[in-house]
Amino acid sequence: MSDPMANDSLSFRAPGRVADWLTARDHAVFRAVASRHWPGADRVLPRLSRSANHGLLWFGAAAGIAAFGGSTRARRAAVRGVASLALASATVNTVGKRSVRRIRPVLDSVPVIRQLKRQPVTTSFPSGHSASAAAFAAGVALESKGWGAAVAPVAAAVALSRVYTGVHFPSDVLVGAAVGVGAAFAVRGLVPTRDQLPSPGRPHTDAPKLPGGRGLVVVVNKASGSAAAKAALVRDALPEAEVREVDPPELCAELDKAVESGRALGVCGGDGTVNRAAVAAARAGIPLAVFPGGTLNHFAYDLNIETVQDTCRAVEAGDAVKADLGRFTPGPDPDGSPGYFLNTFSLGVYPEMVRIREHWTPRIGGWPAGVLAAYEVLRRERPLQAEVRGKKRGMWMLFAGNGLYQRMGPTPGRRFDLADGLLDVRVVHGGRLPGLRLMLAALSGPLSRSPFHAAGRMRRVRIAGLEPGTPLAFDGEVAEAPSSFVVDKADEALTVYRPLPRVQTAL
Repeated sequence: MSDPMANDSLSFRAPGRVADWLTARDHAVFRAVASRHWPGADRVLPRLSRSANHGLLWFGAAAGIAAFGGSTRARRAAVRGVASLALASATVNTVGKRSVRRIRPVLDSVPVIRQLKRQPVTTSFPSGHSASAAAFAAGVALESKGWGAAVAPVAAAVALSRVYTGVHFPSDVLVGAAVGVGAAFAVRGLVPTRDQLPSPGRPHTDAPKLPGGRGLVVVVNKASGSAAAKAALVRDALPEAEVREVDPPELCAELDKAVESGRALGVCGGDGTVNRAAVAAARAGIPLAVFPGGTLNHFAYDLNIETVQDTCRAVEAGDAVKADLGRFTPGPDPDGSPGYFLNTFSLGVYPEMVRIREHWTPRIGGWPAGVLAAYEVLRRERPLQAEVRGKKRGMWMLFAGNGLYQRMGPTPGRRFDLADGLLDVRVVHGGRLPGLRLMLAALSGPLSRSPFHAAGRMRRVRIAGLEPGTPLAFDGEVAEAPSSFVVDKADEALTVYRPLPRVQTAL
């Protein structure tokens, strides 16, 4: 007859035996890596390991991706990588190393040439360098697979270097990498990637299918961002399309000619260029194809268009949606005809910020120029006096978005519906500390209210009592505002090509 206590004792000893076996394997792998010689690694891996101290390697990589990536997706990938790194580092240093106080490996088996000049003084488990490397690489890859593939080998080399230099056991590295990947997915849970967000697709409509771009006339603004380079991509992808590159003074005339000679109008440029093309296409009743070629490309990105290939795919398939046009009447033209906006309309400090930002962007870049513009304007401006909905009030800014923006921040965020028939109206009240008021309004988001601001959705708003010379801004353009006008929308006035989301099916 078997003794049940003997079975119980075996069950208690089994976990200990498994732990001993895992520890033995961990130490054996460490000794194998430490004693193995790889040509060139003795010089490269220790330096790579030191370069990752305090995340410096990854901050530099993020700056390089953002500066030379050439797309908004690359910049988002850089920001997501840094955010994932920050969360992983905080988790390892506040929870991991304090929970498991593991002693660092003994360096007897590690050649002196590999050893770091300054040995870490923190506990060994888990590896913070591996967590940061994996978090950055995974965060970048979740936003951009191309940049993720470029970063992954460097991240793997950093993780290997921690064992190779003798500062971590392999299990420290593996668990650290797992924490890093988990941190990247946690950040994605809080801030979804653009691929996870719903694409504006209401209401879907049919547009002419143009194989090879036959019947499409594309007008390219030579002065807009990377439009000239994108024009060559359009020619390669749509060889049947007619591509016309023009200087800014010729833009409006060329757009009028293009809508008369083509079945669809294409445009390559920034938001101001796209604005003019959208008005021309809507008036002619033909669909618009937007090829992102400017600095910001807000409207294109809200259509899930990030590359020339996205638009080409939609043009050849005939996939399109309806979109509203924001409208203010009278507009900036002397004849009193309406002005239109695809993205935003504003009064107050923002038009002046746009003017200063556009002046400095070619010299120092978009984000630094935006910060400089905000500083200059808030330092010397005074609140705008205007009558809104019959009430005279002071305000730092009045903003009207063509559809509801999910957030504001330094620049307007994303829209999920481009044909909702409503304006996203936000007012920042006048008073002291304009910078604080604007920041709190931006953080509050849509459909909110506070002593500093008011936000809501409206079909139309009347503005009156403006002083002569008051500037207004619409889609990045600045003009002089009339003394009184009405802001509303032309519902579903525009048909625009937009690629359907790619659907993956499992067999």
